[in-house]
Amino acid sequence: MWLSRSWTTRPRRPNESECAYTFVGREEFETAVESGGFLEWTRFGEHLYGTPLPRPPEGKDVLLEINVEGARQVRARLPDALLLFLDAPSESDQTLRLRTRGDSEEHVMARVALSPDERVSASSLGAIMVVNEELEATVGAMARIIEEWRRKSQV
Repeated sequence: MWLSRSWTTRPRRPNESECAYTFVGREEFETAVESGGFLEWTRFGEHLYGTPLPRPPEGKDVLLEINVEGARQVRARLPDALLLFLDAPSESDQTLRLRTRGDSEEHVMARVALSPDERVSASSLGAIMVVNEELEATVGAMARIIEEWRRKSQV
């Protein structure tokens, strides 16, 4: 498995790893958009987020951490892509997780308000829903789903 590293124009959060994203200026991001350098990209609030065209090592699956709009773009370009939608167990869990990672209250409320529509959109894209209650169990569930998808893809 190879985790793609997204780009963003937003500043790093307090205590956020430099490796969480490739942090770039708006001009650099927009130049990459214009040159077709992204598999998917979107605007959320005042910031831009995108996944550069992946170049994984030979034989590795690509894992993207993207929102539903990004998944819609990926589905359009790669109709056979496996889509997993990770959901918080509850709205209060989601709110707490967003606050804990250092997002502004405005951003937290915007993300939480968007969640019901994202669930519906993800379902309409054929995404498999996974509730992220406990990290180890969630990773195990995702691994099983991916293995099953690989088996079916090889038939």
